[in-house]
Amino acid sequence: MLTPRTGRQALQRALASTPSSTVILPGFLVPAFQTPTARNFSATTQRPSKLGRTPLSVPPGVELAISEPFIKKDMTSYLKTSKRRITVTGPLGTLDLEIPEYVNVNHDAAARRVELSVKDRNERNQREMWGTTWSYLNNYIMGVSEGHTAVLRLVGIGYRATVEARPEQEEYPGQQFVCLKLGFSHPVEMGLPKGMRASAPQPTRVLLEGIDKEQIMQFAAKIRRWRVPEPYKGKGIFINDETIKLKQKKIK
Repeated sequence: MLTPRTGRQALQRALASTPSSTVILPGFLVPAFQTPTARNFSATTQRPSKLGRTPLSVPPGVELAISEPFIKKDMTSYLKTSKRRITVTGPLGTLDLEIPEYVNVNHDAAARRVELSVKDRNERNQREMWGTTWSYLNNYIMGVSEGHTAVLRLVGIGYRATVEARPEQEEYPGQQFVCLKLGFSHPVEMGLPKGMRASAPQPTRVLLEGIDKEQIMQFAAKIRRWRVPEPYKGKGIFINDETIKLKQKKIK
């Protein structure tokens, strides 16, 4: 018995050897012998980035400075790429953001607004970096003007947290240390990165403050690794409004 593919090939060879004037195909077989045309995976049109095309407002007291393009080696591909640096200065500090050269920054100092665009919207990589650059720049502007915070909640019997000083372990003058009691035989002590502040308004709460949101959330994730929330008793370290779905106890 012929398979559908071999049967179709045999029929095509038979039709090729038969004069075209005597070939009559039923209507339901005509689409199968037509030359297939290439079609796109998606029929929708490419849209610009919803975040990237939204203007950013610069609050009073915040200044932006855009440098000239410079060459930098990519640490992942070791290729030399062209970059530009945006320096965001505000009342709380200064942050530097490196952006690709194909991301255009239109800074209107009089209207205090920033608009981002890319050179070629048809390039997928440029469309991806469009919204990513907008998000980073928005976080930097908010960080130097208002600051970012993260709240750690310790849920568990005997879980406690304090913020203390350890002069003999300081990496820089005035460094704070978050000391945690999480049920281990020893307390966990973690030094804060430079530019961050911490406080413990309650024994089971830790408040992290700083201007760099990425740095704050990264340090919060390091603390969370010591007691990742577990789904049976709901114990662990939770960041901000993090919740988990509890499971029923396993019964043999």
